[in-house]
Amino acid sequence: MQLHISPSLRHVTVMTGKGVREFIKVKVGSRKLSYKTLFYSLLLFTFLIRFMFVISSADTIDDQTKCSTVGCLRKKLSPSVLRGRNIHSASDVPQVIYQILEEPSSQDEIVGGPNIPQTLEEFVSSIKGSNRPDAKTFAIKLKNMISLLEQRTRTAKIQEYLYRHVASSSIPKNLHCLALRLAHEHATNAAARLQLPVPELVPTLVNNSYFHFVLASDNILAASVVATSLVYNSLRPEMVVIHIITDRKTYSPMQAWFSLHRLAPAVIEVKALHHFDWFAKGKVPVLEAMEKDQKVRAQFRGGSSAIVANNTEKPHVIAAKLQAMSPKYNSLMNHVRIYLPQMFPSLNKVVFLDDDLVVQSDLSPLWEIDMNGKVNGAVETCKGGDKFVMSKRFKSYLNFSHPLISKNFDPNECAWAYGMNIFDLEAWRKTNISDNYHYWLEENLKSDLSLWQLGTLPPGLIAFHGHVHVIDPFWHMLGLGYQENTSAADVERAAVIHFNGRAKPWLDIAFPQLKKLWTKYVNFSDKFIKSCHITAS
Repeated sequence: MQLHISPSLRHVTVMTGKGVREFIKVKVGSRKLSYKTLFYSLLLFTFLIRFMFVISSADTIDDQTKCSTVGCLRKKLSPSVLRGRNIHSASDVPQVIYQILEEPSSQDEIVGGPNIPQTLEEFVSSIKGSNRPDAKTFAIKLKNMISLLEQRTRTAKIQEYLYRHVASSSIPKNLHCLALRLAHEHATNAAARLQLPVPELVPTLVNNSYFHFVLASDNILAASVVATSLVYNSLRPEMVVIHIITDRKTYSPMQAWFSLHRLAPAVIEVKALHHFDWFAKGKVPVLEAMEKDQKVRAQFRGGSSAIVANNTEKPHVIAAKLQAMSPKYNSLMNHVRIYLPQMFPSLNKVVFLDDDLVVQSDLSPLWEIDMNGKVNGAVETCKGGDKFVMSKRFKSYLNFSHPLISKNFDPNECAWAYGMNIFDLEAWRKTNISDNYHYWLEENLKSDLSLWQLGTLPPGLIAFHGHVHVIDPFWHMLGLGYQENTSAADVERAAVIHFNGRAKPWLDIAFPQLKKLWTKYVNFSDKFIKSCHITAS
């Protein structure tokens, strides 16, 4: 049989195979269908049937599926269209499972009854041992097991947070020993009472051509590591001046340590807060705020036992409240930086360092950064590869459900870090930053600590709002005190690494692989270190 199509595409001529010419004219443009058109439609349908047979045969031979010809074709062509919405495949999850899992669990159901599987193996065994278990039974057993495990995980997390809170809030015995031995040395050894710095170097304390660093700490060993790492990694140590500020009880042992452990050619100054006239004689708003804060926290929090006993709050909320109970957040050393313009009236620029960090690079280039009239040079904490650490915005620290916060600030504004900050004291003296700091401390106390719950960073975010110059993240890496996921390569590249968090490097709860970055600046052969049994492990 031969097929001829007219040039106009309006007629089709069919000639049989026996040589007899037979014209079958089909008017393509016509809407009427002749019996001959129907005949050829049947031929086409027959071809499709044979095509379906070939597909199903191939599937059977390959042992890919055991289904009917029509079913296999439905899978091949368009599963989403041909199967229909109301037809469930074998992979669909029965709706009853979702219903059971979404129902709230009562506490009595998950206390730990004998019928609740304790492990995945027990769950599988119980399902296999049942006589034809239905989807509902499967869902109930699965939900009870998961709920029980979640409850146990929550309890374990809260216990971990409590133990870390106790460990981080206490003074380790070896650090207490070090302070006592140095205090005794200060009282009995004249070399431990030498003036710091020596008289001929006193003019450097107010000379703005030097690199001035301020360190506020009541931890002698921690202050030693910061100062040692800073001088050791400086390209021009003779230009480095370190102002160490401490409290009255730590002043004698701190002076004894740095008198006996000189970091020449750097210049070291050790002063206590009571040595500053404005502090000793004047009215210090932050001291009054701290006294009120301590009373409010005692009534508002109810102690660590009350926090842990709360069964409704999530573990990370309980962890934040325990952290707020830490004595660190009620320490004057934590608020000292807000008084830098008064403490150093002759200086134009300083770099403030926390005592839980390590310097790994020369920091003199910080003085070359153009602050563009801003007061505070800091690293932002909402951008970076480490999403766990570098994901902090204003809403991470401030309570935006409070109208006083929500109407004044943007919750998605990027936060910045305390710990290593460049402060332009000249620009600072032209602002009302310190007054704003005190004002917001009072407002938080008036609202029963409902504006923020812990730390000096929240009032700092508010007081320095609009006065922050963002610097490169290279200068300040955070998070080494509350997570250990930071890669070794990233840590080694950072100029300053900060052990902010509970796992301080001088505590037993420090992360071992990170602690060695801190202990490398401790001389464990020193007689005071050895006598107090301070070790690297």
